Order: sequence, then structure tokens, then C-alpha cells
Amino acid sequence: MGEVTNQGLQQGEFDLTQFYSVFFEEAGENLANMESLLLEIDLGQPSDEDLNAVFRVAHSIKGGAATFGFADVTTLTHELETLLERVRRRELALDSGMVDVLLEAGDVVRAQLARHQGRSSEIPETSELIGRIRILASGAALEPVAATATEAVAALPVGTRRLRVRVGPLKEESVADDLAELFRDIPSLGTIEASDGGALGADGYRRFLVTTTSPDSELVELFSFHVARDQILIEPDAASAEPSAAAVAAAMAAAADARDDANGFGFFVDPRTLRPAAARAAAAAANRAGASGKVPEPKARSEKTGAGNLDSNTLRVSVERVDQLINLVGELVITQAMLTQQVKDLDPAQFRPLLTGVTDLERNTRHLQEAVMSIRMIPMSFVFNRFPRMIRDLAVKLDKKIELKMVGEATELDKGLIEKIIDPLTHLVRNSADHGLETPDKRLAAGKSETGTITLLASHQGGSILIEVRDDGQGLRRDRILAKARERGFPVRDDMTDAEVWALIWEAGFSTADQLSDVSGRGVGMDVVRRNITELGGTVELDSAEGLGMRVCVRLPLTLAIMDGMSIGVGDETYILPLASVIESFQIEPGMVQTVGSNGRVVKVRNEYMPVVALADEFRVPRLAADQGGKDGPEILVIVEADGKRLAAIVDELLGQHQVVVKNLESNYRRVRDISGATILGDGRVALIIDVSSLVKRARH
Repeated sequence: MGEVTNQGLQQGEFDLTQFYSVFFEEAGENLANMESLLLEIDLGQPSDEDLNAVFRVAHSIKGGAATFGFADVTTLTHELETLLERVRRRELALDSGMVDVLLEAGDVVRAQLARHQGRSSEIPETSELIGRIRILASGAALEPVAATATEAVAALPVGTRRLRVRVGPLKEESVADDLAELFRDIPSLGTIEASDGGALGADGYRRFLVTTTSPDSELVELFSFHVARDQILIEPDAASAEPSAAAVAAAMAAAADARDDANGFGFFVDPRTLRPAAARAAAAAANRAGASGKVPEPKARSEKTGAGNLDSNTLRVSVERVDQLINLVGELVITQAMLTQQVKDLDPAQFRPLLTGVTDLERNTRHLQEAVMSIRMIPMSFVFNRFPRMIRDLAVKLDKKIELKMVGEATELDKGLIEKIIDPLTHLVRNSADHGLETPDKRLAAGKSETGTITLLASHQGGSILIEVRDDGQGLRRDRILAKARERGFPVRDDMTDAEVWALIWEAGFSTADQLSDVSGRGVGMDVVRRNITELGGTVELDSAEGLGMRVCVRLPLTLAIMDGMSIGVGDETYILPLASVIESFQIEPGMVQTVGSNGRVVKVRNEYMPVVALADEFRVPRLAADQGGKDGPEILVIVEADGKRLAAIVDELLGQHQVVVKNLESNYRRVRDISGATILGDGRVALIIDVSSLVKRARH
């Protein structure tokens, strides 16, 4: 039956590959849902609802994989389904060892799906895992056994793998040496040896043979300190054993079972957890082909699934289309600003309908912009939900007790930013777990509870989002940092403030760890964290108290596309200040600004002294006298704030507030100090957007 169906699908007038993207997306969501359920499930009294939900994930992925011909995924999920079926029927008791195996199986399924998506060439080895799943399904206890793979792999210690790693294309040979240095600095990572003669090939690639117990994800994370992720290719050294005839037969039988018990096309639909759009589309296409007798007609779908109700609330749209829509809205904002500029001098009595229409256009454009931008906004739970599993694994690996608290998961951030902040946050969380938190015996000796706490917090502050990573561990040791800095030849002093000492952590390669590990090294990669955040237009700050813990604050703009700004006049030029950074403004009165030192100036506002910067001098804007057409009248002080620090900026005029479409200046021109971007004004001129954070830091320094 399976062969007939596949042949019919190939000869039909439709192509199932068009439904791949939806299936992969749904499978990823289901695996994430299963992982969350397994991490939170009550092992003592698991609820029927949770057990059924976990079972449905395996059942749905198995059916989808069978539909699209992914035999390896079908085989593994079929074994999972068998085990989970006995668990949900209460024939087997769920325990921590079983949860470990289920989580590992979820990781393998992800790797299999990644290979079918073309995102990885690695063929996951599943025979040993399937063997353990079958043992658990039989009700027996797991015994330590050697992996049943190829002879080359079996000769290695259990858990050890030999991998071929290709890195490139590279421009400098020294980058490859940096990768080798990682293995010397972290002995537990394994060994690495050149397999290409130790020289950069004509194609610009370097090739290595790596023996390690670390998963591919950890190797990629470490290698990404020196090269981009898309320059790393990891493959098994020895080709995985060809599947046996029995394995192939089992896969075909599983596929046939999946089609039979899921309306002929392998998807079991449940309205609470699944969105089987790919299955419905595939089934509909198969039905059309079936009219010619090539594919059996599927059975009628049960009305109890409630799939129709779910579909009415969900619409999948590609990111490219959303980005295109945002760009068009940005151009609409510019056009609306131009119209407003053109009609501002018209007689209100004579052109009332036109002015009313322009006002309505401005209001509707703002509402449209807010609605479109909200489409790209994703809750921080998308990022936070990957850390419970990581903390669970790290706690076992480090022999520590760790509790993870997450606050503000519903806080939303632009999708483009949220994808790029994942890696920096991962580094920070791993650092806290590895070097921040103490072992249980050390915590008890210090008068703490044996369980350490890592807190992830997200909140909105003005036009920014604040993300904090906190731990209640040992904190940073000032004396150790200074000693290590002197060893490295850094110019340090004993009278440095704590903030200046903590800032040394961000220096490239700086670390105070006595022994680096394959989990993290405090300082290893921290410069990468700061650089990545800075490239997103954000800032990062670090605070620590010895014996009490450490806090890292990351501040990011909510979005990089459109923002509210205040136009200011400096000479004959117009600049934009982010409205979220503007505190207040007032005219300068005689004696208000005081001189400090040779050329410094300060102003006192509500008992707070803050530096004064004349933007005309800062940006070298030519000034004309009033009789030559220059600006006439008193100068204005605008108080701006960034990262909790304030600055008074001298400007000539306040021109108004409006939305601005942010254009990247660096990609279109070059990087300019104290400028974060540019925008197009209503009259067609280009105005530069001031980087308030950079301006405040330099002025106060």
C-alpha cells in the first residue's frame, strides 16, 4: 500500500514539497511544546492531559513524516509513540530517566528534520537510542550499554564521537589556529587535528578531525567566537551504517500504520495543541490526484477535531512578505510627511477639506504603522522558553542545583532583534550557571541555600526593552580581575571604580576562571556578546557584588524600522532626537551654563549637574550671523537621557515631533560617530538621527 501511494504522489499533478515549510514549522513548534511539557510535568502524578499532549506530538510528527516520505523520522517517532502509548495508559510509570530519553529523542528528531530541510548534512545515529526506547517500552530498566554503531565509532569510549569539521572560506590562516587553541584551553572539549596538511587550501577552507563528547551545538557555539556560523560544517567521520533490511521494513510498516490510523495521511488532529495545515493541504492535493484512481480516498475527517475553528484564528505569512509590507508602510509615512509639509501654509478657511483629509491621513498612517509593526512583534517567551532545558542539562553536567525564574515573558520585541539576541543571552546564562553559581556545598558554607537562582527578566522602558540576566552566585572578585588584568598588561590602577573594573570583563579573551570548561569561561566570548548587542543598536551594562551575585542589563530598541522623533534645528541643518530619550527642554538664560576646567561646561537642573554639549560644535555645523541669514533668538537646552545618564544639548530650534523611517547609514554611506541612522524629511531632505547613548557616554567620560 505504501509503495502504491508514493508512486501515485510522484505521478500526480501536485508536488508535496510545497507543503514542507509548513510541516517543518509545525513540527518545530510541537517539539518545543513537548520539551516544555516534559520539563514541567509532575513525575509523581502526571496528568492525563499532559501525557496525552506529549503522545500527540509524537503521533502527529510521525504521521507527517510518513506523508512526506521521511522514513528516519517516521521510524524514531513510531518507537516514541509506542513508549508514550504505554505511559499514557498507565502501564508504565514516567520517571526522570525516561524523561531524559524523551528529551534526547526530541533533539534527534530536530536534527533529522534539519537535515531534511537542508540546514545540516549530519545524519543522526539513532540505533542505540531506539534500542533504549524499546527497552523502556518493554518495562525493563536501562543498563549501561555500548553504542551499536560502526566499528570505528564503537572502538571509542561510550559517548565519544569522531567528527570531520570544515571551516571556511577563510581569509586568514590565523583563524584556524584560534580554533585549535580552544581545544588546548579547554582540555575536556576533546582533541583536534588537521586533516588537510595544516594549511589553508586553495578553496579557502581548513579541515579538521575532532574527537569529542560534546554535541554539535556546543562546538558550533564555541567556534562562532572566531568564525560565522554559516562557515562551519560538522559531519561524522565514518559514514553511518546503512539501514538494515529490517529497519527499512519497520520504517515502511510504520508509515503504513501512520496512514491507516490518521485518515490516510498521517496526521492526528487535536485542537488544543496542533495546527495541521500542512496535512490538510497535502490531503486535499492527494484527494484531487485520487480522482484519477492513483491514491486511495481519505476517510471523512471527524468534526470533533475542531481544526476549522483553529484555522480561523491563525494565518501563516512569510517573513519576507511582512518585511515588504513594513517597507511600504515606511514609504507611506515619508509620503504623508511630505504632504503635511506642503499644505501647512495653506489658508485653513479656504482649504478646510484638504487639511482635514491630510490630518485624517496622518492619524490613519500612524495607526497602520502601529498595526503593521505589531505583526513583527514576538513575545520574549520565544527566547526564554529555550533556557529551562539548558539549565536542566547544565545542572546535571555541573553537579549543581539551579532554579530558573522568568519574569516578563509576554514583553514583546521585534522579530529581527529577537533572533539576534538569542546567542548573546545564551552566553550570559551559561556563564551564570558555570562560573556565577557555586556548588551546593560552597553555597551552604557561605550561608546560602544549596539551590542557586538565575533570573531572566524583560520589561519595557520608554522606547526600549530591558533584558536582565541575574544570578545569586559568588559575583565578580575585584582583586582577581585586577591581578589578571596586570598579567595581561592592561593599564589598571588600584583606585579604579568598581564599574571600571567590571568593564575589563568585556575585553577580548579576558577571563578570571581558574580552569576553562566546555560550558563557558567567564570572559570567553563576552566581548562577542557586547559587540553583537552594540550592532543591534543596544547597550549592555554589568553590575556585581562579591558573594551576592551578578546582574547584566541589556537595553535594546523595540524596533529598528520606524520610531517617534523630535526634529531639532542646528544652524541650517536638521537632526532627529529619538523622542524616548528626550526628557525636557527650555531656553538658556544668562549665567545658567557654567564653565568647568579649560573647556568643559555644565548646567544645574533640579539639583543635578550634567554636562553641556553644543551640537553645532559637535557636528561642526557652520553658524551664520543673523544679518547673514542665520538663526536669531536664544539658544535652547534639550535634556536627553540614555542608560540612566543625562546630558544637556544646545540646539537652535525645536521643529516638532513626528514619526521617522530609520534608514541604515552605515550600509549606504559609512559609520559616523554619534549618529545611529538617517531619515527622509517631508521636504525630501535627509536628516541624521543622533545616537544619544554614544553622545552621553562620550560627554560624561
